[in-house]
Amino acid sequence: MELLQLQYFVAVARLEHMTEAARSLHVTQSSLSKTIQRLEEDIGVPLFDRIGRKLRLNEFGSRFLRRAERALFELEQGKQEISDLSSPEHGTLELAVTAASALPNILREFRKKRPNIQFHVQMLTTQEMVTLLHRGEVDFCLSSPPVQGDDIECKIVCIDPILIAVPIGHRLADRTSVSLTELRDEWFVGVKRGYGTRDLVDSVCNTAGFVPNYVYEGDEPARLSALVEAEIGIAFIPSTARNSRERIKYLQIEDHELVREIALLWHKSRYITRVAVEFREVVVEYFGALYEQTN
Repeated sequence: MELLQLQYFVAVARLEHMTEAARSLHVTQSSLSKTIQRLEEDIGVPLFDRIGRKLRLNEFGSRFLRRAERALFELEQGKQEISDLSSPEHGTLELAVTAASALPNILREFRKKRPNIQFHVQMLTTQEMVTLLHRGEVDFCLSSPPVQGDDIECKIVCIDPILIAVPIGHRLADRTSVSLTELRDEWFVGVKRGYGTRDLVDSVCNTAGFVPNYVYEGDEPARLSALVEAEIGIAFIPSTARNSRERIKYLQIEDHELVREIALLWHKSRYITRVAVEFREVVVEYFGALYEQTN
């Protein structure tokens, strides 16, 4: 059994589509098919059910996938550890976030300490982030809500109140607080379902007896403030995402405790580089200082 066979198998198993897998691996479809066929011959059983041109991972394939992913994970961790020991001043920090409002400030503080380290940041839904986390493909996640799991370390770093953002000139702009029931007829702008803050807000609004009427749903939380300023709708904005330069008024919510927990997550078995340890320290220190400023 060859390493290349395992890598190709995992790609096909995750996509269950030979053409897409070949494209992602930058190989021809015929070469990929032959490699998978040789792997099945080596193992002695088919790993996929083939119905016409469609592939479906069968029970044998599902069981083998878990083992193959674990083997590739350990090999990748070995490479990561050697790279860390040989070139500690260089490398790339892999990050996934569902809560990105504080990330620019955190990265700025970290870059002061480690100017040569590169970042790769992905803004994802909770489920997309969890998938990468379980695979050990990211160093850390900043997530709201927190995620629990046998292979996941979860550290709550911030309790972040969610506010109502309204444009200057809105009927509520002269208020300091508002009840949720007063918002039932408003138009809202927000992120799509699947993002932690959106799912939390929708759940709390449902308990208040209404479903928010979203006129805009996107995947860029930073854009919401501009939409509020443009009077497209009002928004639920975490307090850490406030910007005093915007022509927006932020109101407290009176009758419900609407807060999000921000957690730092990492895979228990992923090798933590010295750079990653320093990043974790910066995150904890940042939110600690933020808490002191607001209390």
